[in-house]
Amino acid sequence: GNEAIARGAWEAGCSFAAAYPGTPSTEIIENLSVIKEVSSRWANNEKTALDMAIGASIGGLRSLAAMKHVGLNVAADPLCAVGYTGVNAGLVVVTADDPGCHSSQNEQDNRLYARLAKLALVEPSDSQECKDFVKAAFEISERFDIPVLFRVTTRICHSKGLVALEQPGEIPVKPYQRNTKKYCMLPAMARVRHAFREESLKELEDYANSCPLNKIEWAGDRKLGIVTSGISYQYAKEVFGDSASILKLALTNPMPRALITEFCSAVDKIYVIEEGEPFIENT
Repeated sequence: GNEAIARGAWEAGCSFAAAYPGTPSTEIIENLSVIKEVSSRWANNEKTALDMAIGASIGGLRSLAAMKHVGLNVAADPLCAVGYTGVNAGLVVVTADDPGCHSSQNEQDNRLYARLAKLALVEPSDSQECKDFVKAAFEISERFDIPVLFRVTTRICHSKGLVALEQPGEIPVKPYQRNTKKYCMLPAMARVRHAFREESLKELEDYANSCPLNKIEWAGDRKLGIVTSGISYQYAKEVFGDSASILKLALTNPMPRALITEFCSAVDKIYVIEEGEPFIENT
């Protein structure tokens, strides 16, 4: 999974990456470090890693910051600010959550940060999606002028699978333009950017309702419906197979409410299967 994230970032034209080591995220920057087209580095801490990635994004480079879930607490200050400012070139922030505390002091669910900081949220369910969806995340980031929180969990980060590879396209460096009203979050500017972000989230929700990252897999019998995301999709398929219809969500903030309503109205019983907090269930 981590290797696939690195490969997808390279294929997407990511030019800068920074991280602070911590299981289960460490191998992302390790794999990026051997790709000569990507300027990658370890940072002193997670906040510094995100600060550097934000700066590179503003400067016109597609950029990525990676850290484990508790590291996002350290980076919360710039994370919440960049939710307002938006990006120039695409910005993806990988959070590697650790349900089960395999190597961590807690099981916090960082999907909640996406709502707090008003970010887009993408959740892959296997190695192929790690590669493909990080590419989609960069596109979403630039299309909607928004950072994307890319949430993976331990079983995705440390899984192995066959992945179809592609070559990177030509992604030109975007020109830097000095724009204090966009990037300098003094109160007068922040109030304006907050209103902008709320409107852009509405547009992103419309996109989430029809985008290919969110899809319905109908079973012949529509008595049972399952709404799920991430690795929980694999668990649901293993248990229920083709006996249940599944709404598989990957772009989960903003939540595709119209798509969820359509799915729920077509089945008799709904189960929500997810790791961590009831993020989907409470939508």
